[in-house]
Amino acid sequence: MRRALYSTAAVILTGSLFVAAPADAGNRHQSKAKPVNTSKLTKAVTVNNQLKTLRQLQVIANRNDGNRASGLPGYDASADYVASQLKKAGYKVKRQTFTFAFSRDLAPAELQQVTPTARDIETAAFDYSGSGDVTGTITPIGLVIPPGEAGSTASGCEVADFPPAGAEPAVALMQRGFCNFGVKAANAEAAGYDAAIIFNEGQDGRQELLTGTLGEPVGIPVVGTSYDDGVALAEQDGATVRVFASTEVDLNRETSNVIADLPGKTKNSDQVVVVGAHLDSVAEGPGINDNGSGTAAVLEIAKQYTKTKLAKKAQRPVRFAFWGAEEKGLLGAEHYVANLTDAQRAKIYANLNFDMIGSPNFARFVYDGDGSDGDAGPAGSAEIEKVFTDYFAGRRLATAPTAFDGRSDYGPFIAAGIPAGGLFSGAEGIKTPEEATLFGGTAGVAYDVCYHQACDDITNINTRALDQLGDAAAHSVGVLALSKQGLYGDQRRAKASAKKLAAAAARGNGHALTH
Repeated sequence: MRRALYSTAAVILTGSLFVAAPADAGNRHQSKAKPVNTSKLTKAVTVNNQLKTLRQLQVIANRNDGNRASGLPGYDASADYVASQLKKAGYKVKRQTFTFAFSRDLAPAELQQVTPTARDIETAAFDYSGSGDVTGTITPIGLVIPPGEAGSTASGCEVADFPPAGAEPAVALMQRGFCNFGVKAANAEAAGYDAAIIFNEGQDGRQELLTGTLGEPVGIPVVGTSYDDGVALAEQDGATVRVFASTEVDLNRETSNVIADLPGKTKNSDQVVVVGAHLDSVAEGPGINDNGSGTAAVLEIAKQYTKTKLAKKAQRPVRFAFWGAEEKGLLGAEHYVANLTDAQRAKIYANLNFDMIGSPNFARFVYDGDGSDGDAGPAGSAEIEKVFTDYFAGRRLATAPTAFDGRSDYGPFIAAGIPAGGLFSGAEGIKTPEEATLFGGTAGVAYDVCYHQACDDITNINTRALDQLGDAAAHSVGVLALSKQGLYGDQRRAKASAKKLAAAAARGNGHALTH
């Protein structure tokens, strides 16, 4: 799952909690559509087979500098592995290549206060930060301390916010909020500052070390820090700091998506279900939870979908997609959607997205299609959400809605008006006491303490999460692929209309319905 691009993007919103009520046993989709029995697929999608894929991804990372990041050899090896597995399962596989602006740290960023008191400050470079080693005087830029409403702090959002930098090295100190990080950094560079620090905004959930992406390269070092450390720097008039970042940036690095379709014709070929997970990790680690877990589930569903011969009963085609460069801003999914023709886009029935479904301190988050906890997804997203909540309710498992906040590959789909849904087990957000009561685990601890770190390895997976969310993912694919009525009961209505026409004709009134 990518870091936030926009400084208004908060940690994952959990909102109100849904406590599963008693429901009919079995894997049945309780909605307008006739129930679909997906147990054959859910039983075939096992934790053991998903772990086999995860171990293979770990081996790939071990052989490639500890990561599987897009634009680096570990990603290419991961894509080769997934493509070969899909081909063995009978799929026609396409590698959709594209170029993107690549960035990674060549050395850990450093931030030290030099005067009036020397101290080290926890920091991280933003993606697409420039390289440099700058010692200069801090200049606070439009800070709001204490903070107001989340996202309202416009620190650094206009070039006019910056006083003249002067001839001596100067470091802009900015606060998260209102506009994206890249705008703040570019404005600081345009105003003549030699480096920039962006600290967290300060509200609940916006206090920890700030990391993220600038979206595109800047020429000065840009690092993040926590709210408390940012405030401490701001409160010392004339403080000097050292900002160090060493990064590699390539504006034309190549990577790819892996797209798999079954050959042959399927009923309702104009209703394509796109099931996706991002394949890339961050450069800092192997990405076994983020997003090896989603990759393993989607790959195993694809394999068992053919092995169980359920594909022969499909009412609509299923396309399995493994996205590249998600960690750089959803670039693979964005490229895919942007390059669809209008006719192709119109044929996409739904997008299912699975990003981080094995978090150690997991929750069962379902994307909030109906908008009960925020903005609703495009029309049809509520029905997709219900597929998941009905499934979990049938197993007496609680869920919680999670907002469509643009942090994963459903983003380009919902921006194009395509209904979407999916599952998420939590990233750097902190589990609440209420969530610990519902889901188990530990309150006050991140869902995944190894998020975007080297420790996101094969030891960073909760097999119970993989079991529960993997089965729910398989169920959702089965429902959307096999349901004769679909999400909206379209085929059922068409059948009913045909019966009415036949009955009217039998009564001798058929001519009245043809004019």
